[in-house]
This record gives sequence, C-alpha cells and structure tokens, in this order.
Amino acid sequence: MLLATTYLFYYGQFGVLMPYLGVFLDGRGFTSSEIGELFALITVARIAGPNLWAVLADKSGRALRVLQLGALLTFGTFCLVFFVDGFWALTLSLALMMMFWTAILPQIEGLTLNCVFGHASRYGRIRLWGSIGYILLTILTGKMIDVFSSEAPIYVGALVLFSLFVITLLLKAPPQEKADNLQHVSIWHKINTPVFYAFLLSVALLQLSFGAYYGFFALYLLDLGYSGQATGWLIALGVLAEVIIFLQAGKLITLFGVKWILVISVLLTALRWYLLAVAANYPVILVFSQMLHAFSFGMTHAASMHFIHHYFGHKFQSQGQAIYISIGFGIGGAVGGYGAGYFWQQGQGAELTFILAAAAAVLSAASLLIVSSKRM
Repeated sequence: MLLATTYLFYYGQFGVLMPYLGVFLDGRGFTSSEIGELFALITVARIAGPNLWAVLADKSGRALRVLQLGALLTFGTFCLVFFVDGFWALTLSLALMMMFWTAILPQIEGLTLNCVFGHASRYGRIRLWGSIGYILLTILTGKMIDVFSSEAPIYVGALVLFSLFVITLLLKAPPQEKADNLQHVSIWHKINTPVFYAFLLSVALLQLSFGAYYGFFALYLLDLGYSGQATGWLIALGVLAEVIIFLQAGKLITLFGVKWILVISVLLTALRWYLLAVAANYPVILVFSQMLHAFSFGMTHAASMHFIHHYFGHKFQSQGQAIYISIGFGIGGAVGGYGAGYFWQQGQGAELTFILAAAAAVLSAASLLIVSSKRM
C-alpha cells in the first residue's frame, strides 16, 4: 500500500504540473514561445539526471536512500518558485527540481518490479494508483485555478511534493540479493543492440509528440471556451481510461506481445493528436480523444516497463530505467516542448502543432516495425 501511495503522490504532481504549468506561466506573462523554451530547458535536466542517480543507486545498492534524497531535494528546489520571477530564474528553479525529480521514478519502478517479480498484472494494480493520483490532483487544481488564480498550481504542487517525501520515509528496502558473476559486466552489451536502439527511437518520437499536449492542452481548451474545471475533468477522464487499461495490461501484453501493443498504442496516439487538431471544439470528439490516453500513455508505459524489466534484469534495472527516461522523456520531451512552443504562435498554430505531433507518433510506430517480436 505504501508503494501505491508513493505512485499516487508522484503522478499526482504530474497532474498538477503537466496540464497547468503552461497556465501558470501564461498568468505570469510568458509568451507561447517562452513557455515552449522553458519546457524544453527544464526537460533537458531529464537527460543526464536519471543516469547519474541510477549509477549511484546501482553502485551503492541503496535505491531507497536515493529515492528519499531525491524527494527531499525536489520539494526544496520547487519551493524556489515562490520567491523568484522572470524567465531565467523560474527556468533554473524548475530545472533543478526536474533534475532531482529524475531520481525518484526509476527507484520507485525498480522497487515495485522487484517486489512483484516483474509480473505485469501485479505491477499494473500498483501503478494504477499513480493514475488515480493524477486524476484527483488534476481535477482539484483545475477547480483551484477557477476559484483562486493561475498561481494555484504551485501551492498545490508544493503540498503534494512534501507529502511524497513523507511517504518515502515510511518505505522499506527489499532484501539485498547476493552479487553474481555479472558484477563486473558492462551495461553496454545490453544497450548496443538494434532492438534497444529501435525502442529508444520510438519512445523519443512518442514523447516528442506529447510536447503540444503537455505544454498547451489546458491553454488550448481555455482558448476554445472550456472552463478550468471542465479542463480538469477532461484530463482526468483520460487518466481514468488509463487506470482501466492498467488493470488489463498484463493480459494484453501476454496476448499480443510488447511490440504489437506498442505499435497499436502509438498509432492510436497519432489519431488522438489529429482529432485534437481538427475537432477539439466538438465535446464528444474531445471526450473520445481523451479516452485514447489509455493507449497513448497507459499501454505504452506498461509495455515499456515490461520490456525494460525483462531486457535488463535485476543487475542493470535502475540504469535501464534511467536510459529510458533520459532519452525518451529527456531528449524527446525537450525537442517536443521546444517545437510545440515554436509552432504554437499564441494559439494561432494549434492545428499545425497537433498535426505535426500526429506525424511524429506515426514515425514512432514505424520505427518498431523493423524489430522482431521475439526480440522484444
């Protein structure tokens, strides 16, 4: 239950920041290009950060201590946003927060997967609490913006991060395994393979396609006349669909295999971005597109975790998770955030931005077609 609560607060913070950071920055007078640049710069912290923390966790064998330290430093650096203003000051404070935040997820994922022995169904039941946290905090923050102001996300975020730190102090580390004959083997033999390169390319392109959604979706809906609360409910609907799919993730992965789960899910993501580009003013279409979040995040994440756990094994688990985050979410997310800000043009380029996102998702799916299903 403690692991589930850790996921709840970790992804709850995503529910505060990812949809509403753009609203917060817009409220402080940032232009769309500045918002895109800030998203890109703070996302760069996810490139080197995860690998540094993962090496520390794997070498020291104290993943839980790394998790707790990361949670404390994340809370501390995030609180700087209460005292600073301006582009570079906010960028620095949020980038520092992101660098320390990258220490958290690989350790949570590693602890959870080791506790459930890599079983996809048991992992899904624990991980779904992260989605529940996302839903609750997204709805709450949307309502808080309506009642108070665009500053509400930083107050909610600080409270969530403090709660996350407290929960990590209650976690217990799993028993240490004895060292085996892989002690001095390099991780390079796992990285330097066509199947892993194809996987990383697909992840990076998928996260690139999310740039417009993470940076501007809430602003997009507000521009279309939806309220902050309605925006929160729509985002929560997508994550609710994600919760449902997590419960079936293990069965679906077993039935179709990692490769085809990823290909189908990413193609549905391309459809989602296209619908946002051309039909977001129709509530029924918007609701349908949000339900596709079950595949664009839920199934892609579950399948990716399944692949990484079995591909890297226990020895390189943290480093494998870190490479996945730094390349996919770091490089892909940074390019996606910057590109979305460049093309958005204060909302005038919204349709083009989401169409380009759809094209990136199609390329993501295509990059996996060259990989053998058995290798994944």
